[in-house]
Amino acid sequence: MKKLISAAASIAAAATPLPALAGPTKPTIVLVHGAFETAEVWGYVVAKLEKDGYKVKNIALPGRPGNERAVTEISLDLYQRTVASAIADETGPVVLVGHSFGGFTISAEAEAEPQKIKTLVYVAAYIPRNGDSLLSLATADSGSKLGPVLDIDKEHGLASVKPGAGGGVFASDGPQQVQDAVSGAVVAEPLAPLATPVTLTADRFGKVDKVAIRTLRDQVISTGYQATMIKATPVRLSLTIDTGHVPFLTQPDALAAEIEKAAG
Repeated sequence: MKKLISAAASIAAAATPLPALAGPTKPTIVLVHGAFETAEVWGYVVAKLEKDGYKVKNIALPGRPGNERAVTEISLDLYQRTVASAIADETGPVVLVGHSFGGFTISAEAEAEPQKIKTLVYVAAYIPRNGDSLLSLATADSGSKLGPVLDIDKEHGLASVKPGAGGGVFASDGPQQVQDAVSGAVVAEPLAPLATPVTLTADRFGKVDKVAIRTLRDQVISTGYQATMIKATPVRLSLTIDTGHVPFLTQPDALAAEIEKAAG
């Protein structure tokens, strides 16, 4: 029997192998967090996407723990250049996923380097048009409950969430322990990028594929206002997830599945 197995192995080794059938190349998924957050919010989603065979890059924007920078140096342009630097070595398709204010960051990057981007995915995110700023969009959202829990420190150029108030607004669909964790994890946000109008053109940003994942119980960007933005900037695919503003914490596996649908 051993001789038979050995002979079969020798024949197999000598035979000309058939060419492997290459499957479709999965895109690199690049995750961009929003305001009052750090890259750590994506941790559970990163694990699920990597388990499913995706290469994932989780970007820590400057001006917060994990990527400290003086507030006076922080700008929307710096956020865009941070994303550009992270994907500079990518030669295959790239899917940019932005949460909340991250919608501005990924839109700015698509305007700068449309040829690098396969798809923009907006998760509970602002979808800006040319000349919009976060401030202009946020003040137009009458359904948002974020305003009353914000503190604006113009002297130091920072916006922050009132202590203990963030969890109930950001993670409104989560259990109390998740809400408490969110309240303790929110960070101060540099003001300058929030007030900066973004420049977007039809020939660059306008030609990049777009998908929206709308959060149906969102109290930060109301689901109705998310629908309004989707109507103003049509997307290829509009998906929904029955969560509040931070689905990466309350339903990470479900969010990962929707991101994979968007990525194609």
